[in-house]
Amino acid sequence: MPQQQFSRARGVLARRCTAVVQARWFAVTVFSLILANAALLGAETYSGIVAGWQHWLRLAEHVCLVAFTLEIVLRLAAHADRPGAFFRDPWNLFDLAVVLCAFLPVVRENTTVLRLLRLARVLRTARFLPQLRIVLMAVVRSLPGTLSFLLVGALLLYVYAMVGWVFFGSHDPEHYGSIGRAVLTLFLLMTLDGIGDAVHGGLDISRWSLLYYGSYVLLASFVLVNVLIGVVITSLDEAREMDGAAPAEPRPHAERTEPRPHADRTEPRPYADRTERTALAHRIEEARRALDALERELVRTPPPPVDRTRRRIPTAQRRD
Repeated sequence: MPQQQFSRARGVLARRCTAVVQARWFAVTVFSLILANAALLGAETYSGIVAGWQHWLRLAEHVCLVAFTLEIVLRLAAHADRPGAFFRDPWNLFDLAVVLCAFLPVVRENTTVLRLLRLARVLRTARFLPQLRIVLMAVVRSLPGTLSFLLVGALLLYVYAMVGWVFFGSHDPEHYGSIGRAVLTLFLLMTLDGIGDAVHGGLDISRWSLLYYGSYVLLASFVLVNVLIGVVITSLDEAREMDGAAPAEPRPHAERTEPRPHADRTEPRPYADRTERTALAHRIEEARRALDALERELVRTPPPPVDRTRRRIPTAQRRD
């Protein structure tokens, strides 16, 4: 009996907190607090504002922390009857980690880490912006492909840097004097910034420099960049499919379709509607069978014979 009462209390708590968490005003309030937290971070970069409003800035930070803590407690309470569902959502884990880290003694004493943690709260806007959430999911899913792209790009940079050091190291030591300088020069040329000056400087050394820079620009700026764009677009499509096929949140207990022992008997129930539809279908089927039987009976029964012995009345008498 105490176990049933405890389960019932958890269900009531989950329903009430779910109604609050899923309300539009709650989402708007939390989103506004995240923007206010970002504005506070920006205001703290001005020494004049910090000197004159330090007390109020600290008070506003404590208010934001209390509000975020209350929000995560409400989200936890909304899953009181199913705690595992809360921890299966990556965004819930991220929110919980951001809030809990603010209470750690090491984090609270380190100003730099605390500011970085407050900056992480800005990423929580993705919870309330579906398109931003899809983009972040696409970035995460593109990391394996991006890593392969970086490995191929690093190999390409190293090969061309060694070739550049061999041919241009003695004539242009400022840009190709070592492997590090050559890699830095080619990395900057990947954006096509200064490629004209590099080509003109290379032509003064050798005409083969035109082939060197042309092949590098073709591979690095066109082929590799387009490969990276293709990886990101593919990951974006997969993220859209995952977000569209994501299972919906379990409905609150107030929307259950099963009968409850203590519910109002006059309340319309889905299972009662199903029973009525089934009974109506049986009645229609019985009426259809009766009509079929009547039609078969009419087909088997011959029409009554015509009495041909009936005396005909002469035409003259009928006129009279």
